[in-house]
Amino acid sequence: MIWKPHATVAAIIERDGKFLMVEELIHGERQFNQPAGHLDPDESLIDAVIRETQEESAWQFIPEAVTGIYLWKHPGNGETFLRVAVCGSCENHNPEQALDKGIIQAVWKTRDELTRPACALRSPMVINCIDDYLAGKRYPLDMLITVPS
Repeated sequence: MIWKPHATVAAIIERDGKFLMVEELIHGERQFNQPAGHLDPDESLIDAVIRETQEESAWQFIPEAVTGIYLWKHPGNGETFLRVAVCGSCENHNPEQALDKGIIQAVWKTRDELTRPACALRSPMVINCIDDYLAGKRYPLDMLITVPS
């Protein structure tokens, strides 16, 4: 059997010192994450992060730069996740749009709010992505290459 990590993307969006987050229900617990999700077959990383942001938050995401690529192994189940984080802005919010299954709401939170004990994060990657963004880490989007078949 070949080991395969989950290929995922996440959107890092800051507005007025707050970050766009999704509150989701995971195994009966409320947790916070960036708009994020799995890469679909035949989808570019950029298309995936735009789609996931729309589906989970009802915001249209405009990618600007890569902030990091993260590898994390879940300590509970051993699954490994490869996350590409992309920062950018958003516009055209559609408050009437139904959000993805499991998403309770999209909210704006400060970094400090996200580090409070009452605010459970989906994984340590959530705060790592924010910290790298705040540290000014930016890489060009054209480093994400989709090789044609």
